[in-house]
Amino acid sequence: MSEENNTADQSSEHDVLLSAQQQKADSSSIIENSIDLESDLINNLPVNISVEVGRTKFKIEELMRLTQGSVVELDRLAGEPLDLRVNDVLIAQGEVVLVNDKYGIRLTQVVPKTERLKQMDK
Repeated sequence: MSEENNTADQSSEHDVLLSAQQQKADSSSIIENSIDLESDLINNLPVNISVEVGRTKFKIEELMRLTQGSVVELDRLAGEPLDLRVNDVLIAQGEVVLVNDKYGIRLTQVVPKTERLKQMDK
């Protein structure tokens, strides 16, 4: 009887091991598919990209007096790099270029990833 119990115990342990291995394989497959799905979703998310020449602050009264031909003074000096922002986070700086009669920006400095992450936390 003890041999039968021992054989049954070994068979039961073997079944449990096989079941655990199958679950691990299934979960690995789910994780891989989930990562593929997540990267597809992330890669297709729209983002707002803007190029900032400079900034200024106005009171509403001053803003209301602006008309065609008004000059708005910015906080940057001529020749300073422009800011490239993605969803209002500074990503890089660069200079204006003309490509096939369209404006573009040539990146001269990319903000390190750690600095970008700090901006996102604010």
